[in-house]
Amino acid sequence: MIKFLGLCVQNLIKSLKYLFSGQVRFESVISQAAAISYDSLPISLIIAFIAAAVIAIQVAKQFLMSGAEAYIGGTIAIVMIREIAPGFVALAIGARAGTAISAEIANMQVTSQVDAIKTLKVDPVGYYFTPRIIAAAFTVPMVVLLAEVIGVAGGLLVSNITIDLHPDRYMYSVWAWLATKDIYISLLKASVFGVVISLVCATQGYETKGGAKEVGASTTQAAILSTIYMLICDFIINLIFYIA
Repeated sequence: MIKFLGLCVQNLIKSLKYLFSGQVRFESVISQAAAISYDSLPISLIIAFIAAAVIAIQVAKQFLMSGAEAYIGGTIAIVMIREIAPGFVALAIGARAGTAISAEIANMQVTSQVDAIKTLKVDPVGYYFTPRIIAAAFTVPMVVLLAEVIGVAGGLLVSNITIDLHPDRYMYSVWAWLATKDIYISLLKASVFGVVISLVCATQGYETKGGAKEVGASTTQAAILSTIYMLICDFIINLIFYIA
């Protein structure tokens, strides 16, 4: 784990150098943005809606019995925006796009395409990693923002159906409880998660040696490692902004 973390840091530094050298093509970034976030948008929004609906079902009856039904909206909004939306969307993108990144680069490595890039005196880390990292850093927060809106709307719908909570009471508690800081932190989380997923999965793919069997094993390992590092980053961000 420590050795792999060191490799990720080295690759991140190389990617930043490649970025500031001005060699990154805008077309590559747009292509990666579509592959990483746009293609993951449907599953991410479905997950956000279902998660908010389940939370609403779990808390609505208990809040109603205690006379606190006016706080359902605020509770769902805080939970969704602070944790559920950034975390679940990142996990969905990691499972879908992160594994694809790892498999693609691993396949390039085992078929000597990376060596071919080196013969052209092009840094393969910068060439393969940088567009993916930039795309993830900027587009994952956009997906998370949409997921938060869908999640809050899903909670409203389920609360209205299950306990006949009026939308005005629901939204009033959302605006009363929610702070701008929460949205900013959730977008920061999403950006960090995007960088972590793309960097870890690309590094795992780049370090693959062997053949087709190793490509499959590397893809599985990339999904595991990206999840672990993402959760560690989540803990650190929460520690800094909500406890410290």
